[in-house]
Amino acid sequence: MSLAQETRKRRTFAIISHPDAGKTTLTEKLLLFSGAIHIAGSVKARKASRHATSDWMEIEKQRGISVASSVMQMLYRDHVINLLDTPGHKDFSEDTYRVLTAVDSALMVIDAANGVEAQTKRLIEVCRQRDTPIITFVNKMDREGRDPISLLDEIEAELGMPCVPMTWPVGQGKAFGGIVNLRQRNMRLFAAGADKRSDDDEIVPLERRDELHARFGHDWELAEGNMELLAEAAPAFDLEAFLAAKQTPVFFGSAVNNFGVQEVLDALADLAPSPRPRLSTRKDGGTVEIAPEREGFSGVVFKVQANMDPSHRDRIAFLRVCSGKYTPGMKLKVQRSGKELRPTSVVTFLSQRREAVEEAYAGDIIGFTTHGGVQLGDTITEGESLQYTGLPFFAPELFQTVELANPMKSKQLQAGLMQLGEEGAIQVFRPEVGGSMLLGAVGQLQFEVVQHRLKAEYGVDIRLMPCRFVGARWVTCDDEAAMRKFTAEAASKLALDAADTLAYMMTSPYDLRLTQERHPKVVFHPLREHSGLALQTS
Repeated sequence: MSLAQETRKRRTFAIISHPDAGKTTLTEKLLLFSGAIHIAGSVKARKASRHATSDWMEIEKQRGISVASSVMQMLYRDHVINLLDTPGHKDFSEDTYRVLTAVDSALMVIDAANGVEAQTKRLIEVCRQRDTPIITFVNKMDREGRDPISLLDEIEAELGMPCVPMTWPVGQGKAFGGIVNLRQRNMRLFAAGADKRSDDDEIVPLERRDELHARFGHDWELAEGNMELLAEAAPAFDLEAFLAAKQTPVFFGSAVNNFGVQEVLDALADLAPSPRPRLSTRKDGGTVEIAPEREGFSGVVFKVQANMDPSHRDRIAFLRVCSGKYTPGMKLKVQRSGKELRPTSVVTFLSQRREAVEEAYAGDIIGFTTHGGVQLGDTITEGESLQYTGLPFFAPELFQTVELANPMKSKQLQAGLMQLGEEGAIQVFRPEVGGSMLLGAVGQLQFEVVQHRLKAEYGVDIRLMPCRFVGARWVTCDDEAAMRKFTAEAASKLALDAADTLAYMMTSPYDLRLTQERHPKVVFHPLREHSGLALQTS
């Protein structure tokens, strides 16, 4: 099969939502319906021995939340589907933003009772900036929730694009009767049960509307009236508009009951885009579009995860294949450093279960063991000089200093913080002029997770202490003399991050404004790419 044919079979998407909308549950059920797993873990029953397949970290099992993105691959109807389950909690939004750079579409999960919530709005904005197509799934229809028409209005307003219902609910909460497939003109009748499959459901053609009316009464009349209204008011589904992120198909269901999941899985296979061209910078500063079917392997590292297998203390680099074909034994090159890379143990994932890769094509997510030398955002090729763009690092807003409970563990602490910093779990800053290591985070929960992981994975007990800094800005300057003057004057507030990029640590917004006025030739960046190239200035 040609590169183009293999590429067209790929579907790579992320599941995004606010916490508790049912994202991880839906991930489980998509794996179940594709045949990738045979028993779904119960996300709620934390005392049971089973946990969600995508939640593999010990702290995730204890708290019942996702704190790291997970990668899973499955085969469905001759398609290779790469699914990335992202953390819903806002404190881990950086991980989610980086994952969204590695996918071609997104599956947005909405809680029927709560509508579009705060974290979902932030993720929608990232998708909108990248013109990422979005499929919408309204979950928990078996619970009391909002009116479906008002939900559609809210989704349209937040997305800034029309909604096109592909299924429609009949009743909700205790009166939830099922969903009408608007394209196939039939109704799938609801039956509760977490272990049932869609082929167990009763399906009634809409020609038998009298039977449906007799069975569901007022709820059927209301649904029928809404469907007639939508047929006149809502636009028809337009594949080109969806792929251009100008329209979202909407599905309804109950993931915990395996209901409505089949329609979503079919939509991912039938509608979601195959891998698209990606932008790379050239040596002259311009950009070039790299087609996925282009000869010559290339990919970008969008995630580094330490200790997925605690017994081996391993570090896995997750790479999105952007072009060409990967085969075992390839000689590769890390473009940032120019160093040769011969990755061993290259695998695909079903959460922490791994399978050796025989071949991988554009759109696939592969992982390989790294012992250093690979960072988030690195472009890896067979030799061609490329640098894929767009992997963001945001300036942290919360800071704490690290104190060791046992000073004899300083080496373990250095190793742990270096690895956790490189994987993006936390931002680690080393002061230029002595002092304790600084941890920078977007949210408080990041500190707790890092403290837990240092103890569980590295055997290091730490205390986190208050810090005088309230923000950071990465600094660049084209004038060497001006940069020397700045670094001499601001030495006590300068630190290097995990990528050895210089940052100014500020004690207040006023402090930053004053420093900018004193050093007008220095540029202060609130956002950087992995290479130190700024995406945005303040």
